[in-house]
Amino acid sequence: MANSLLPPEERNLTPDQVEALDKRRDLGHTFLVIAGQFAVIATVLLLWVGQDLTYSPGWAHPIAYYFFFALGIIVVFGIVGIALRKGTPRID
Repeated sequence: MANSLLPPEERNLTPDQVEALDKRRDLGHTFLVIAGQFAVIATVLLLWVGQDLTYSPGWAHPIAYYFFFALGIIVVFGIVGIALRKGTPRID
């Protein structure tokens, strides 16, 4: 009897398909961990962004650039990680 706790599309998978599913979910979890680590970095950078934007001359705002770069990584890795964990197929 199939495990009723699993979604219907995952109840009759072959061992190779289960392994591919586990690898995809592991990759999604890794991406979510990376997004979380960059969230911590972005939180620390947030402490200096206001000062950098206020006192740095012209276009020289390195902390602000690092902060926005970290936010971009958080968004991209977070969305991809959630998508891989939830069920979109991984292209090998």
